[in-house]
Amino acid sequence: MNDSISNPTKPAALQQWVGPTPPDHVLASIERMRRLDGAAHVAVMPDVHLAKGVCVGTVLGTERWVYPSAVGGDIGCGMAAVGLDASADAVDRPAVARAILKAFSRLVPISRHPRPLPIHLNARRKLSLGRLDHELQRTGRAQLGTLGGGNHFLELQRDANDDSLWAMVHSGSRGLGQAISRHHIEVSPHRSHGLPALDAESDLGRAYLRDQHLAQAYARLNRRLMLDAVAWLLREQLDIDVLPGSFVQCDHNHVRRERHHGRWLFVHRKGAAPAVADHVGLIPGSMGTASYHVLGRGHPDALCSSSHGAGRAMSRTEARQRISTGQFKRETRHVHTNPAQHARLREEAPQAYKDIRQVMRVQRELVSAQREVHPILSYKGT
Repeated sequence: MNDSISNPTKPAALQQWVGPTPPDHVLASIERMRRLDGAAHVAVMPDVHLAKGVCVGTVLGTERWVYPSAVGGDIGCGMAAVGLDASADAVDRPAVARAILKAFSRLVPISRHPRPLPIHLNARRKLSLGRLDHELQRTGRAQLGTLGGGNHFLELQRDANDDSLWAMVHSGSRGLGQAISRHHIEVSPHRSHGLPALDAESDLGRAYLRDQHLAQAYARLNRRLMLDAVAWLLREQLDIDVLPGSFVQCDHNHVRRERHHGRWLFVHRKGAAPAVADHVGLIPGSMGTASYHVLGRGHPDALCSSSHGAGRAMSRTEARQRISTGQFKRETRHVHTNPAQHARLREEAPQAYKDIRQVMRVQRELVSAQREVHPILSYKGT
């Protein structure tokens, strides 16, 4: 079944925090979102950029209808950070950094663990389809505690205020989230303006909401396990302990039921972080620029959201064509990285991303910066 549905009402309300006017193809994608069936409110973040189906850096509030494309494939992708009882100088030495990077490649693999880890989720439920449950037990176990490629990273960072040491990780639900998203897009019986749509009150809609909730839990566990590995390594090698109570975490790819403007909505965030009043969040920059610990301001017209990062200024293809290995080295010369990866990491160069300071200025109504941290050491896949 491939029924088409349409929204006979006027386009959804739109609020934007974007700085310079986005390109036409981004504006066209946003306008399509406003006309989706059940769309009530769209908020656009300053890191907005084009992606398949729905732009990254957007928030969509709907009544009844749920859109997997407005969450994306990496369900539950997000950030986690922990403070460490040491000065950043303890790791900001070439020999020490090389040893840590080498250990990271063993303790936090990019793709698969040589010995799959057990999955312990607080709200363990079976997924909606047997083959998805099989994916959880097979691929999910092998990828638990692994970083993934693209813009995912594990960093050691310096607090700009007091030179204290922090660890931060960006990762998500890995292949499990992709499998869940792909399945529910394939079985969706409806389309609205070309996007698969699920009635949240139908069996299919409820199945997607349950499955994406489990993928979020998996992603949270994944990040926690990676930071646990970092904590173990630093304690064993450098006698550095985690600061109690310093762990913070947020995700930026999900849909959840929230109350805004006096009504209940399904709030889809794709590359957008919750920014509820006094809610702690993490907004990363790029490999060579600052990241921020923030508190949400709970702006109602943003559906209590903020950017999830700096956002891409160039597509990956464009970055590979325009940024040389030499440029990448110059832009990241103050960050310890793996030299063997420099040519392949050009698409992750700071130049390929928007200016994080400008992004933070544009969204001053949405969040307040509490801590600025700068990368000392950056571990990434390619």
